[in-house]
Amino acid sequence: MCDHHEPKSIEGRKGARETQSQKKSTSEMKKAGLVFIPCPGIGHLVSIVEFAKRLIDRDDRFSITILVIKPPSSHPSIDSYTNSFSASYPLIQLIDLPQLHPPNSLELSNSHENYLTLYIESFKPHIKDVLGNLIGSTHSHPNSPRLVGLVLDFLCLSMIDVGNEFGLPSYLFLTSGAACLGLGLYIPTRHDRVSTEFSESDPEFLIPGFINPVPPRVLPSAVFNKDGGYAALLKLGKRLRDTKGIIVNTLLELESHAISSFCDDQTPPIYTVGPLIDVKGEAQNKLGSPWSHSKNNNIMKWLDDQDPLSVVFLCFGSMGIFGAPQLREIAQALERSAHGFLWSIRVPPTTTTQGKAENPEEMLPDGFIERTRGKGMVCGWAPQAEVLAHKAIGGFVSHCGWNSIMESLWNGVPLVTWPMYSEQQLNAFTMVRELGVAVEMRLDYRGGGFGGDVGTL
Repeated sequence: MCDHHEPKSIEGRKGARETQSQKKSTSEMKKAGLVFIPCPGIGHLVSIVEFAKRLIDRDDRFSITILVIKPPSSHPSIDSYTNSFSASYPLIQLIDLPQLHPPNSLELSNSHENYLTLYIESFKPHIKDVLGNLIGSTHSHPNSPRLVGLVLDFLCLSMIDVGNEFGLPSYLFLTSGAACLGLGLYIPTRHDRVSTEFSESDPEFLIPGFINPVPPRVLPSAVFNKDGGYAALLKLGKRLRDTKGIIVNTLLELESHAISSFCDDQTPPIYTVGPLIDVKGEAQNKLGSPWSHSKNNNIMKWLDDQDPLSVVFLCFGSMGIFGAPQLREIAQALERSAHGFLWSIRVPPTTTTQGKAENPEEMLPDGFIERTRGKGMVCGWAPQAEVLAHKAIGGFVSHCGWNSIMESLWNGVPLVTWPMYSEQQLNAFTMVRELGVAVEMRLDYRGGGFGGDVGTL
């Protein structure tokens, strides 16, 4: 074991903190202010808000300000979420940063990761202004919280420089699991030896945090892009060791091998705080449109009528969008499987010339809805946390976003992995090969295919 910074959980620190707090005089009980900076995107925002809520619930001497960087494209669900949140937790303040012009679209075509890091870095002047105002408020109003640190999402690690300007320590909040942290730490180490991007023809890698050798096919596509994604991830990986600690949304019991492998003098202390789950589905209930909410009751009533463990839930996250041909293939597989299903389909909002979203049912095979009525249900949005907690759900086909994985494990729902982008393939590899808690989606040329994988649940 590494006594200098043995992995810690939030529960393990509670007793020590309470003992120390009892010794503090009243004058020393001033609130400590933290500034959280999540990546653009609703999934990252919800995850970091859940962490903020947990901190406040455990110690109300914290005051937390979350700086919301909105995605370059419109995302009304973020506005809906932020507008409805603040009244519930007065010690957590959400500040919308101004919308800025995104980088050149050529950067997006080269690499999504590099595009986002450039976009986030453009907010540095605005973040400096916010930090300056918060510190100034402390000087002018003695009862104001004293700003003590930054909590940064992975793609926001360039803000370490901003924190240093104000003498503030920075901590990483990792919305993915500890195994993904291993890749982030491995990229700079490997680059010192190889000095080039990854190749799909490379042999399997021995990456810290993984028990098994990792095949190139499960790595994020960015690591194969020399001038875009790889350069961005290399730069971010080097900044990991500049943080004062790494906070991971995972459980020590789940990823004990990964976490213990980072116990060395070169890696900042690791703190496990998971699972950060919106058990009541409060966040998701704030995200859907009024049309979505009207469908919510129909979904739950339909599930109430199904037998226990009889329904497979298919949901692929806020960015999990399939084209019509793929949707038809999935529909045919579901029909062949003869299993009950609840299928959440997202379509892009500009798929028609009028700029309105298509009805997902219109993209499915003729007669599919009628033939599967009673046995299956198709919806455009579903309250995922609430659905996964329902007794009728017997399996979950997921894109393997980490939040979705945590919700599935929390509710004891068997998982079929269908990773789509970013680190999701690595998450799927972790669940299937490393931990053995999921079934891998397979390509079956003999015709079983997806329907067969559903059957294994």
